[in-house]
Amino acid sequence: MRRDLTNSVLAILVFTVLLGLAYPLATTGLAQVLFPNKADGSQIERDGKVVGSRLIGQDFRRPVKGPDGKDKLDADGNPVLEADPRYFQSRPSATGYNPAATFFNNLGPNSEKLRTLFEANLAAYLKLERPYNPGLAKGDVPPDAVQTTASGVDPHISEDNAEIQARRIAKVRGLDLDRVLELVGENTDDRGLGVLGEPGVNVLEL
Repeated sequence: MRRDLTNSVLAILVFTVLLGLAYPLATTGLAQVLFPNKADGSQIERDGKVVGSRLIGQDFRRPVKGPDGKDKLDADGNPVLEADPRYFQSRPSATGYNPAATFFNNLGPNSEKLRTLFEANLAAYLKLERPYNPGLAKGDVPPDAVQTTASGVDPHISEDNAEIQARRIAKVRGLDLDRVLELVGENTDDRGLGVLGEPGVNVLEL
């Protein structure tokens, strides 16, 4: 029995060192050498400051100001937010793009609450984009502009969604539409492995 216990303890120590220390250190070291940016979280820097990760979406809304100049609050005491027209808008998120709590809305297709949520998202999208896209109808709105992300931090929107928003960006920022669409193309990721999913526009990079 003593031999069995000794062998068991030795096995625990050996595999702890191998799999708990040596293997993680080796893979981390190789990743830092071969893919340093990806190993550090695919960080995006601007003026020498990290502003986010290309893998994690962000919220580009802004607080709504009241007549007194202070932020409006909802019934729960949270700031009321509205889309900032100067920026491309990420798709709706159940987490408010909080990377510390990734989840989806968990509402079924027959949920009345989900229907109300989608209707509100659709109305907000049309209100924001119609002034810059005359004749924009409900049927023209891409699904990702209304439906929440699966993780709550999806950094991508569809090309159709970006093209609609590009007209607003061009007008608000006084840019040529062709230049804005060119930037959209430069920040569009292809299908995974060339065949999986659809191309997506990385909003934070854009």
